Amino acid sequence: MKKCPPFALLAAMLLLASGGIARADSLQVAVAANFTAAFKQLAPLFEQQTGHRLIPSFGATGQLYAQIRHGAPFDVFLAADDEAPGKLLESGDALANPPVVYARGRLVLWSATAGMVDDRGAVLRHGDFARLAIANPKTAPYGRAAIDTLDALGLVDQLRPRFVQGESIAQTFQFAASGNAALGFVALGQVMTLPPAGRGSHWLVPADLHRPIDQAAVVLRRAKNPRAGQALLDFLTSPDAALIIQGLGYETPALP
Repeated sequence: MKKCPPFALLAAMLLLASGGIARADSLQVAVAANFTAAFKQLAPLFEQQTGHRLIPSFGATGQLYAQIRHGAPFDVFLAADDEAPGKLLESGDALANPPVVYARGRLVLWSATAGMVDDRGAVLRHGDFARLAIANPKTAPYGRAAIDTLDALGLVDQLRPRFVQGESIAQTFQFAASGNAALGFVALGQVMTLPPAGRGSHWLVPADLHRPIDQAAVVLRRAKNPRAGQALLDFLTSPDAALIIQGLGYETPALP
């Protein structure tokens, strides 16, 4: 039997190793738009701790869900609710592990203008504003929470003519940040990413006015490396991640 030269054997081993690392190293992650800033802070820490590389795609939860159902090659899904991950489990598009709640979001009524929004949200009834930005409630859980809130306040019909609808909470935030809408229902986590001097004014919507915004994650059936996907879910509920998530205005119900 002909022996392989040592340098050739070494090259072959390196080639095999590099191929294995490439497969194990990259995770395609579908991330709810509201969690963009938090994910960008979390990703480098996860990559440093595990060696796995994260490749995120940000969008509205409903849009990402539809892409996954139509075969998009994501490995992990970080939704802005627990409903979409649950549906993926039922349809067989996610692995059998239960969804992991990695954050509980808080809804705020926000204006880029300081002093415009009072601490009780009375501006919704009495304020002189032309447009109210709201995320599409069919695709964005924060949009559904906003409709819940207005319905609880008895203001949906009164304010509907003033709605400016964003397809995601990120677009909704931009409407309010740019002044295209004087007010917007957005995620507290988005406001917390702004420098203190630029946070304008906001009302933290009482949690009992809308359904809970429990943001859950699942490893998807098409994941090339399910163990790496599970490592990301484990990381999201770790103390290190919780410090970052809580610092951006979220609660972390998965932690004690």
